[in-house]
Amino acid sequence: MSSMHIEEHEFSNDDVKLFYLSAGPKNGPLMIFVHGWPGIAETWKPQISAFAALGFRIVAPDMRGYGRSTVTRESHDYRLERLVADMLALLASLQKKEAVWVGHDWGALVVWSLAAHFPEVCTGIVNMCVPYHTLEYGLDALLATVDREIYPADKFPNGQWDYQAYYETDSAEANKVFEADIANTIKVLYRRGDPASYGKPALTSAIIHSGGWFGGKSSAPEMGDLSRSVLDESTFNTLSDHLKRMGFFGPTSYYLNHAANKEYSERSLNGGVLDIPTLFIEAKFDGVCETSMSTLSDSMRRYCRDLTQVSIEAGHWVALERPQETNAAIARWLMTTLPTSWPGYYDEINAGMY
Repeated sequence: MSSMHIEEHEFSNDDVKLFYLSAGPKNGPLMIFVHGWPGIAETWKPQISAFAALGFRIVAPDMRGYGRSTVTRESHDYRLERLVADMLALLASLQKKEAVWVGHDWGALVVWSLAAHFPEVCTGIVNMCVPYHTLEYGLDALLATVDREIYPADKFPNGQWDYQAYYETDSAEANKVFEADIANTIKVLYRRGDPASYGKPALTSAIIHSGGWFGGKSSAPEMGDLSRSVLDESTFNTLSDHLKRMGFFGPTSYYLNHAANKEYSERSLNGGVLDIPTLFIEAKFDGVCETSMSTLSDSMRRYCRDLTQVSIEAGHWVALERPQETNAAIARWLMTTLPTSWPGYYDEINAGMY
């Protein structure tokens, strides 16, 4: 992956084997990076290298259903309550009591849920693209935030979330289409952000009307080389190999537990209010998780009492598309909000003079 020494590990949580990468000094402050759909631990490569070099202990798991972790064949195994349990088991296997948790996409939802139910294991949280108190409460909660100026109800009844409504009735067909040409599926999904798309309907808003993904075709379109992708060749090849082997059943199953996830979220501590220091990174040109014009992030601002927000001009894969800006935002927040969690921190008052 890079010149940084990165180790590979696995552990078991009941009947599930979970794989993870680690880097940085073992006694450094712990940061755990949680990927989303459809990713693997290696998609955090720019962050693993940067924060390990600063002296943090970095851990990045392949979530269940992905990479070298177990794929179970029951969709309910991918509900948030199980995913949170996996992260608690990971923390226990590391023999640590808390960490700074960093999530993106579905990884953000896992981190939000972890913080809402087990705040004691969170020194702080950083999440990207998906705000708090949204998808954890089901598809209906998302539909209430749709910007009807961009998505008139008569034309786009589900707004940009139409693809999730499609999964609820045609997940097997979606998986079949994704798996028909894994390489081009990845190239489509991992495209860079397009400023010209800002304020326009997302491609995900017409999946049902089009008869499925990619305009209802049987496979992803030919995308050519990786010039429009946020992935380098190494990570692209690794992700392709894993998805060819594992398929999309696990990844798509994350979307098939809305009722169970809502019930779990309604059991959040403190009425769902988070007092944990929180950084939210908005990807301005993310057409699906659009937070600059819609009301999608309103609930997050109500329920997070120690919230810092940053906007980066990038698409959905902000940490890959703009790694320097993303890393700088996280590092600045850590230094200013969680100074005692910075590697080598010492108490200036009691340190004395040299």
